[in-house]
Amino acid sequence: MNAPIYLDHSATTPVHPEVLEAMLPFFGPRFGNPSSVHRWGREARTAVADARERIARCLGAQPDEVSFVSCGTEGDNLAILGTWRAARGTPRAAVVTTPIEHKAILGAVHQAAREGAVERILTVDANGVVESDSFDALVLPDVAVCSVMWVNNETGTMQSVPELGARARDRGVVFHTDAVQAFGKVKIDATTQAFDLLTISGHKIGAPKGIGAVYVRRGTQVEPILHGGSQERGRRSGTENVAYCVGLARAAEIADAERDVEVARLERLRDELEAVFLREIPGAVIHARSGPRAPHIVNVSFPDTDSDSMLMALDLAGIAASAGSACQSGSTTPSHVLSAIGVRPDLAACAVRFSLGSLTTDDAIDRAGRMIPALVAKARGLTGVPA
Repeated sequence: MNAPIYLDHSATTPVHPEVLEAMLPFFGPRFGNPSSVHRWGREARTAVADARERIARCLGAQPDEVSFVSCGTEGDNLAILGTWRAARGTPRAAVVTTPIEHKAILGAVHQAAREGAVERILTVDANGVVESDSFDALVLPDVAVCSVMWVNNETGTMQSVPELGARARDRGVVFHTDAVQAFGKVKIDATTQAFDLLTISGHKIGAPKGIGAVYVRRGTQVEPILHGGSQERGRRSGTENVAYCVGLARAAEIADAERDVEVARLERLRDELEAVFLREIPGAVIHARSGPRAPHIVNVSFPDTDSDSMLMALDLAGIAASAGSACQSGSTTPSHVLSAIGVRPDLAACAVRFSLGSLTTDDAIDRAGRMIPALVAKARGLTGVPA
């Protein structure tokens, strides 16, 4: 029997063996609380400090600019709500984002609006790229924070974050980017690139679920959203998850070191898979294909099927994929990302996301390329539509 084919790396990735190895001692003999003053605590505190420094190097940052959080969602909320709340009562009353952000961003922006912020949503083109005129019209000096996702988690669309960040800086506006899907796929350098806040998540890059980090540029005012302790320089209360901090640092180093080679590999495999879809599946539509994209995400609609049925068929055939963000699994509403870029509802209803990563081999793509057209033809046959 052929091995299963995992094409859902944007949902989560396997823990890298070197990451697991680095973490294991902290589940056993090195169990101390970093806030304790005795030797066990000092050992744990040193491990967290070392992990922070290593992540900072990967981001072109200083260690005191990196704070550990539990996940990307918490990091995004800290960046948006923390910055908005720090600016509350000042003339900076607006919060700006795009309609294609992860729900963690949109939810935080909506919460800020409930607390009194003025919510502004940028417009994007058919590929999901922020429209320049919209940015100029909405990102004004009265904005507390502007958040634009670096790589979209559903379509792979890449924004020109360094350029947008520089334009925000010219207006004196704090700029945040959700880099959860970008880290390991694009060069990130806080020294030369104009962003003030940035979020990463461990389980997207070979670390476990339950750990992430937020970059906060020196001088950026952020109010904590968790209270009760002084950890993470007062930005995030709670005992640090030492093992996971260590794991995130190792995963970040591996992803950063392998970035250029991995990007080229994934881009080649992605193009091969897309070529099969366009050649072998009549009517297949690849979304955001003509815009700037990260190398690892394919969002494709197979007309005359539906997403749920296709995902079930793929799963039964041993292929893992998703209908969009894993955080929205089970939702019956069309993808807000596809709707925002003008995809017809009938096409959005049959969209499937394939995302490539460490488990994606040439053999996996070859087998997927043979199996998926047959599965689509079968699904169409069940609905009475000619394949």
